[in-house]
Amino acid sequence: MLKTRFLLLFIFIAGTLVKGQTTTAYDFMNLDVNPRAAVIGGGFIANYDDPNVIFYNPAGISSLENRPISFSFLNHIEEIKTVSLAYSQEFEGIGRFAVGVQYIGYGDFVRADNFGNKLGSFSAGDLAFTLGYSNQLDENFYYGVNVKFINSSIDDVSSSAIAADLGLQYLIPDKKLSFGFSVQNIGAQITKYFDTEEDLPLDIRVGASKELAHLPLRFYVSLNRLNDEDDRFKSFSLGSEFKLSKVLRLRLGYDSDKREDWKLGSASAGLAGFSIGLGVVVKKYNVDYAYSSMGEIGGWHRIGITTDI
Repeated sequence: MLKTRFLLLFIFIAGTLVKGQTTTAYDFMNLDVNPRAAVIGGGFIANYDDPNVIFYNPAGISSLENRPISFSFLNHIEEIKTVSLAYSQEFEGIGRFAVGVQYIGYGDFVRADNFGNKLGSFSAGDLAFTLGYSNQLDENFYYGVNVKFINSSIDDVSSSAIAADLGLQYLIPDKKLSFGFSVQNIGAQITKYFDTEEDLPLDIRVGASKELAHLPLRFYVSLNRLNDEDDRFKSFSLGSEFKLSKVLRLRLGYDSDKREDWKLGSASAGLAGFSIGLGVVVKKYNVDYAYSSMGEIGGWHRIGITTDI
């Protein structure tokens, strides 16, 4: 009875969050950082073997084993750099917890007065700290909850918020099939940039992954931004992961939102929205690389490493 009530409450909360969001200072929360997750895109909500799932669906951490830890790095254009860290551990009789940290630094800027006189420099950056918990709801059925503290700062002014993620995941092991559902960034602003009120980038997603029976190939698919009334069902991502050998994985992915965002006017979008990646297993270390095309703008290179401690 308690499990049924929990599920009904979860669905009710998700169902009431149906309004789209505008661009805000917290949109960095939608940035893919980990190479593997960046290729697969929103379909990562159906993942269950990578600690970075905490950034997509907290229910996915329940199926993790041992004490996995992952570090990722992304070098943007100019001096903009992003790092992330994810770690998970099981506590017997309580459930599995995970922590995640995302940071993006925008580099240094010249400080000047109204007459253009240089007065030094200042920096800007965004930070999010996530604490996640997951446990079993029923056989092969898991739930998860994240609590987040988010801060965006420019020089000596900042804006902060507190948020939560809710997630569900259902696995069918004998079919190598998994389903995921998540509601991300439910929350409110705590402090403001001066008097500016900003919303959090709410995102409701549903996705699935399936590994073929006689081929080491797993497909991922997701519908994203289901809370957006204007473009519902137009935002989706596709991903695939092929185990070429015991030590090498090849990944390909596509994100419809990124293709639209990076299209420049009437010019061809080229390969914008497409990503390709490689994973190499060296002893107990998983080293990942991903390249995401931005079309005419260029591309992003991501690297990451995951292991058990």
